[in-house]
Amino acid sequence: MRLGINLGYWGAGMDGDNLAVAQEADRLGYDVCWAAEAYGSDAPTVLSWVAARTESIDIGSAIMQIPARRPTMTAMTAATLDSLSGGRFRLGLGVSGPQVSEGWYGVKFDKPLARTREYVEIVRAAMSRDRVSHEGEHFTLPLPGGPGKPLKLTVHPQREHIPLYIAAIGPKNLEQTGEIADGALLIFPAAEHLEETALTHLRAGREKAGLTMDGFDVCPTVPLAVGDDVPALADQFRPYTALYVGGMGSRRQNFYNRLACRMGYEKEAAEIQDKYLAGDKAGAAASVPHQLIDSTTLLGSVERIADRMQAYAGAGVTTLTLAPAGLTLEQRVASLRAGVDALERAGLAE
Repeated sequence: MRLGINLGYWGAGMDGDNLAVAQEADRLGYDVCWAAEAYGSDAPTVLSWVAARTESIDIGSAIMQIPARRPTMTAMTAATLDSLSGGRFRLGLGVSGPQVSEGWYGVKFDKPLARTREYVEIVRAAMSRDRVSHEGEHFTLPLPGGPGKPLKLTVHPQREHIPLYIAAIGPKNLEQTGEIADGALLIFPAAEHLEETALTHLRAGREKAGLTMDGFDVCPTVPLAVGDDVPALADQFRPYTALYVGGMGSRRQNFYNRLACRMGYEKEAAEIQDKYLAGDKAGAAASVPHQLIDSTTLLGSVERIADRMQAYAGAGVTTLTLAPAGLTLEQRVASLRAGVDALERAGLAE
């Protein structure tokens, strides 16, 4: 099992620290460094900066939002980043959520599966340097009746095949991801529930495409906090968990809330959402069960974290992406080093 690092969003007052974290992860042998975007910093700019100041670690978008860019623009960006980084770029895509898609980008959040499938088809064709022609429900290239003609990418990516990941949560999205992508970006993964919440659906998609799970990258992001007081460590992730389970999307459409329900927390997920949407964020955080946090994070001593890493590897995770907690650079770097120590103690280091 390989390790990754997720820098999250840029611009939270830790920009220099984020770069130092990426550089330390590079030095420690982490496999990939991911950057996120929502409606603040964009992922490609951050990744270009990281790539210019690191040596061997891959850089990945987790995610580049589908409603933010035309698919051919995404292919251009991916090819450019792969070329500039010396073949180190991984393209992570996702539909974002209804609030961001419609509120920030002005793109209707409808038929996300069909939109994603068409988007990936166009991106793959463009990155393969085929002449791009597509006639679908969501995208048409070139536009009919005008001067446009099928064009092909003029930039040569460093590699013939840039790995393409999709952020997936729901069963149908997971199945499609297994069918059309090279990897899945997961969030809130509990090792003991990973088979029924993710792997079953990913495997079905692979089988539909006539493929196995060999070479497919199962890549969840897991918050990490090192220390002796596990309940206290878990408490620092209560607002984070409450935000996603209670406040992301809408009452009708919250993928993270549904995931918590599939893990057996139906009653608790409803209570968290009720309080969060009523403005009681503190009450929502207090309602998050300790076990939900503990099972979807890496908490405690290096030995305890090593045990959890073994569970993730046994469940089918191939790249475990860490999101180290800590307000200072020293704390985050210490967590990075503990992650490497835990992987070695677990006997999982390559």
